[in-house]
This record gives sequence, structure tokens and C-alpha cells, in this order.
Amino acid sequence: MNDRRKKAVKQILFGVVLLLIAGVFHFSAPRSPSVTTFADCVKAGSTIMESYPRQCKSKDGKTFREDIGNELEKDNLIRVSNPRPNAIVTSPLTIRGMARGNWFFEANFPVKLYDGNGVELAWDIAQAQSDWMTTEFVPFEATLSFTMPTTTTGTLLLDKDNPSGLPENEDALRIPVQFVPAR
Repeated sequence: MNDRRKKAVKQILFGVVLLLIAGVFHFSAPRSPSVTTFADCVKAGSTIMESYPRQCKSKDGKTFREDIGNELEKDNLIRVSNPRPNAIVTSPLTIRGMARGNWFFEANFPVKLYDGNGVELAWDIAQAQSDWMTTEFVPFEATLSFTMPTTTTGTLLLDKDNPSGLPENEDALRIPVQFVPAR
């Protein structure tokens, strides 16, 4: 083999070795976790903006909004003071708030708690704490007892009482909650 050929082979081998080394570093380098939700964004240590609902801006510039259910859309009909969206809940869970009189029927409405898989954990009836025959806000209270689920998230659902059964009269407040899973 002549010297030019030997030199060309060495250069090719050197280039292949460099590519292999670069590939090893590329695939073994720690990767930042993929951010696809508000919770992922918070875990990644990104900036959380003080707003309601809270927003998180990831390192790559994407913005994620915290799920607070449909609280803002239902604010003129029903308001819950306990539990607040994304609160950690335990059993027994006391639910308190205020709802317009037309949310009730015969001074009550149904309340249900679901785990993160949509399995119903508990239900009860929220009771008006004063005269419900009004269009004004009326305080209510309900207590749910449940076994702690294996999921870490769930949903509290406060249904408008609908004795007619007509779909156009249905309404509900959805509140995301968190659990400390059973061990």
C-alpha cells in the first residue's frame, strides 16, 4: 500500500472512531425529562407564573396551565371553599361552599368523588344550610367517607340537582383533587 492510501485509510478510520465516540456521548448524555403537562413543568423546576390558574413556562418556552376544573366557568352558579382545586384530600372529606338556590332541589344536590381512573369512591347529598328558595347564593355542606384509592389524582363532582331528568337542565362543577395513595 502506498503512503497516500495508508493516510486516507487512517483518516477514514479516525473519522469513524470520532463518529462512534460522538454517538456514545449523545446516547449516554442525561436527557431532560419531557415536559408535556403543568405537573411535569413544575417538576422540571421551570418558572411558575403567579396567576389563577397558575401557569408554568418550560425551559423550551412552552406554557402549561394548571387544571382547576371548570371553577371559573361556574363561578356565578356555585363556589366551593373546601376543598380547593388540586388540594390533597383525605377521608372523611367535608365539602363546603355556596350555590345559587336553583342549583338545589328540595334543599340538596348530589356530590360524587372519583379516583383518577373514573371509579366512584363515594357519593352523598349536599344540604343547604339556609333557605334555598332564592336566586341568591346559599351555603351548603356535605361529607364524603371513602377508602383511599391507589391513584394520586381524582375528581370531585357537584351535580346540579335535575329532577326533570332533561339533558338541557344538567350542570356540574368539576374539581380536580389529589390523594396520598394507599400503601
